[in-house]
Amino acid sequence: MRVLVLSDIHANLPALEAVLADAGTWDALWFLGDLVGYGPDPVTCIDRIQALAAVALAGNHDWGVLGRIPLRTFNATARWVLEWTRNQLPASLWAYLERLPPQAEAEGFTLVHGSPRAPIWEYILDPYTAWENFAAMSARVGLFGHTHVAIAYHIPRPEEARLLIVEPVYNEPLSLQEGRWLLNPGSVGQPRDGDPRAAYAILDLETMTWTFRRVPYPVRETQERMRRLGFPPFLIERLAYGE
Repeated sequence: MRVLVLSDIHANLPALEAVLADAGTWDALWFLGDLVGYGPDPVTCIDRIQALAAVALAGNHDWGVLGRIPLRTFNATARWVLEWTRNQLPASLWAYLERLPPQAEAEGFTLVHGSPRAPIWEYILDPYTAWENFAAMSARVGLFGHTHVAIAYHIPRPEEARLLIVEPVYNEPLSLQEGRWLLNPGSVGQPRDGDPRAAYAILDLETMTWTFRRVPYPVRETQERMRRLGFPPFLIERLAYGE
């Protein structure tokens, strides 16, 4: 079974389309949250994921649109887009966002947006936070998003207090056969690692491998649509730099 793993689309339709075209054939799509926010195409992106995803989670921006997280907790530019997004969504798509869970279990994997112990909001940005979240997770392998940075954390032997940070090597399968893992595919719609290309991953359940992937997309197309809609300039410019 070949699983396409996506996170943090953030209403960036050209990036999503580039990923879907690049991924080839797959048997299931797992989405780790944040369909909306930052980007100009929330309706079409929600439609696509609703039609394609076997598993889809809510992220903090999805909950922000719904009012489950107060908008004051977001910075000013993010808040502007969330308020704009609220006025774009028809009732059917609003209802779809409301149904998305903050976490799920699939094929023995734990799936979250933020972290196993705080699925919506906590960022796993360092080994200490990763280590604590292994303790909060019963599954051997967990998938998360939220940080917009592709990364893997690995405990080779659960009986040893040793954690490895595994930087992504793109297009080379990473074996998950041994030990415990926390894996982040990076962001489809707004990478923040200095690389503007859309990020995603392929999980092969037969070989138990994870492959980090990157694909370029027409960034200017997204930027031009944002300009026409009057989006904050900072959000437009950052897409070109992957920040």
